[in-house]
Amino acid sequence: MTSLVEDLGYPADAKLLIINCDDLGFCHASNTGVYSALREGVATSASLMVPCPWARGAAVAYRGEDVGVHLTLNSEFDLYRWGPITHAPSLLDGDGGFPRTVIDVWDHADLDEVRRECRAQIERAVLWGFDVSHLDSHMGTVQIKSEFFDVYLDMAIEFALPLRLSGAGTEGLIGFPFRSLAAEAGVVFPDELVFVPGVGSRSSLLDALPTLSPGVTEVYLHPAVDSPELRAMAPDWEGRVDDHDLLVNGSTLRDALEAAGITLIGYRELRTLMRSRLP
Repeated sequence: MTSLVEDLGYPADAKLLIINCDDLGFCHASNTGVYSALREGVATSASLMVPCPWARGAAVAYRGEDVGVHLTLNSEFDLYRWGPITHAPSLLDGDGGFPRTVIDVWDHADLDEVRRECRAQIERAVLWGFDVSHLDSHMGTVQIKSEFFDVYLDMAIEFALPLRLSGAGTEGLIGFPFRSLAAEAGVVFPDELVFVPGVGSRSSLLDALPTLSPGVTEVYLHPAVDSPELRAMAPDWEGRVDDHDLLVNGSTLRDALEAAGITLIGYRELRTLMRSRLP
């Protein structure tokens, strides 16, 4: 069998990297940072949080970039809240938005409401004019628990979109063969995912680049520009500002990519491959 990189038209030993910007739509500072990273920096893809207050602003500023949907069932901040775009009582925490923690969602969410909410988020992104390139999961909520993964996979099949999945080495830890299930369903996904604890990807990304294996790898960052708004709402604002600096300013990341022999791609290449295989 050919490898994913060969199916994409590259040599078998090619090192391909998707540099994804999570949290488009999160706030104005995030929208500015993400689009700056895509247009002026080295980012190749982004993920839209449809329920967030600034998602509509992200749609107005969209110019056709590689943007997927960051399926969102959590609102983790104390002072800045967002909630479902469908009628979904089981997805509310009683404090004006989605639950703050993944465990809270898993313990209380009705799966039918989860399915309707995820579908509505994708459909709204399409309605707003986004050429949706892929799906991923805010905080991993629908990615790393089997009942919720069923919804995640069904959305990928229904909309013919590739998925963010963690690497094969995580299947034992997570506890079910999610990569095999996705592959059997004809869904395309990267070979590896660079895990970043929390927000602020500089050290994780720069440490990973020299040892990147041949194949398709994804790394995610959370770029945002510094602003009073961002500082007031996000305790992790410094990591977001540093992610933007890494992607846009200076040559640190560009030099590291060149030294490692890495080719940058977006999720659209994976989407094209996936759709070429459909009946």
